[in-house]
Amino acid sequence: MTKPLSKAVLGLKPSGIRKFFDIVSEMKDAISLGVGEPDFDTPWHIRDEGIYALEKGKTFYTSNSGLKELREEICNYLKRKQNIAYDPMSEVVVTVGGSEAIDIGLRALINPGDEVIIPQPSYVSYEPCAILAGAKPVVINLKAENEFRLTAEELKSAITENTKVLILPFPNNPTGAIMERGDLEEIAKVVKENDIYVMSDEIYSELTYKGEHVSIASIDGMKERTILINGFSKAYAMTGWRLGYACAPKEIVKQMTKIHQFAIMCAPTTSQYAAVEALKNGDEDVKTMRDEYNRRRRFLMNAFKEMGLDCFEPYGAFYVFPCIKEFGMTSEEFATRFLEEERVAAIPGNAFGDSGEGYLRISYAYSLDNLKIAMERLKHFVEKLRN
Repeated sequence: MTKPLSKAVLGLKPSGIRKFFDIVSEMKDAISLGVGEPDFDTPWHIRDEGIYALEKGKTFYTSNSGLKELREEICNYLKRKQNIAYDPMSEVVVTVGGSEAIDIGLRALINPGDEVIIPQPSYVSYEPCAILAGAKPVVINLKAENEFRLTAEELKSAITENTKVLILPFPNNPTGAIMERGDLEEIAKVVKENDIYVMSDEIYSELTYKGEHVSIASIDGMKERTILINGFSKAYAMTGWRLGYACAPKEIVKQMTKIHQFAIMCAPTTSQYAAVEALKNGDEDVKTMRDEYNRRRRFLMNAFKEMGLDCFEPYGAFYVFPCIKEFGMTSEEFATRFLEEERVAAIPGNAFGDSGEGYLRISYAYSLDNLKIAMERLKHFVEKLRN
């Protein structure tokens, strides 16, 4: 049956995240710290707006680019948060989650033979989307000694005459690493000198714990060569609403919208009305959730310290990335035994690229009560391994 199938698709590896999620879903008394999904309900006033849209029969297609009111609120948000001015009519497209924006953004930019630079460890979709767009992925292995930040030197060494796009995945999934303004200014210099484009995935921009998030698009000369991707899943606990967006120069957005038009038509209408409410009145909800995530982050860092487990301090997203190299097992072996023996699911670091080998991704988008139980089990597990 392989003969009629695409060689590119056959060559893609299945997600290492979903494998552990599927196992733990059938395991009694197991605690899952594997999936990056907020444990908060979508704030009620946002849900209410979605319900109201249904009650009023607002169930028809929107324009391909999304509701005009939503695009305007996205632009208001980015002006308020990042001081970046986008035109809601020509520089914004509303997508089915940030994942669709990644896909259509790459397809709009890539010609066969172009290279896409992907810092790893990072979100599992970048490399497959680059391959499906016809690009050659070029991986930069980020280093723990640099707090898993991308350096200008690493970027320079990866650029060739075929380089077209740099994916900038910060705040980072799975490491929790961030890039501060000084870091981004150095990256921007290299990008401009080499005339390449940036796809900046900022889905965790609201979840930072060391100052405010800075978008590379806000740096002088970068807006015109950046696709800024964001969405509502993480900040507003709206994963199932499937809503994201991309902002970019109008020439790029025009082509992204064309692909979106043929493949999707438009993002879910009910979700778009709810998202308008989220952007207008959701700042306090975001702050409440961010404060709680930060409390959980600090708890985990202290727990690792007490059990002698090495982990650099992450300042973004809702993940920690402890090092488990001392135990002489692969990440897959460690995660599998931890699940089987202690009934706690975490994701092996190599699911996010080869440079994630020797690490474990633990999500703290879960209740503190569950995290406390899970850390007791992890402590018991590492003590067994050390004895």
